[in-house]
Amino acid sequence: MSGSPDRSALSNSAGSSTAGRLKPAAHIVLIGFMAAGKSVVGRELAARHRLKFTDTDQLVADSHGPIPEIFAARGECGFRELEARSVAAALADKTPGVISLGGGAVLDTGTQQLLRRATVVFLDTDLETVLPRIIRSGNRPMLAGDPVRRWEELAKTRRPVYESLADFTIDTRGLAVPAVIDRLTTILNEGA
Repeated sequence: MSGSPDRSALSNSAGSSTAGRLKPAAHIVLIGFMAAGKSVVGRELAARHRLKFTDTDQLVADSHGPIPEIFAARGECGFRELEARSVAAALADKTPGVISLGGGAVLDTGTQQLLRRATVVFLDTDLETVLPRIIRSGNRPMLAGDPVRRWEELAKTRRPVYESLADFTIDTRGLAVPAVIDRLTTILNEGA
């Protein structure tokens, strides 16, 4: 991917020290399952290290309206085109920052190619962890019908893609956002 030699998973036993402020040479891109916490973690990581934060789902919504309405009007294919353009625009920014991608953004082959120039972090989780978030948020077009069954199907098909693209994987199960950020900061500083 980004030339980093360490593509290992971080277990829950890893240390939680926060080393110095991150000064990334490339964008830090958070990928993972729907409701994994990519936006919350990304926003907080960027704030802690005084980096720019970009949520590509928010870029799409800001330019084209609410995502459920985009799905209704243009279908998933139309949404994915807009999403791929937003990801490309975010990655084109010359100043490295933190970018959160929507769960399905990594399915686009062009996006996969662009991610080679970034440090990609897979925020791994499970259904038990995300279920309360899915229930709270309610309006996720990709989970229409039976949200639990759809999430499990998507997780099964997308996990290999996330794993293949990730420079680092952090298991977020049972972790509060500050603990995830501590681990992320440590691993990114060690990999620098």
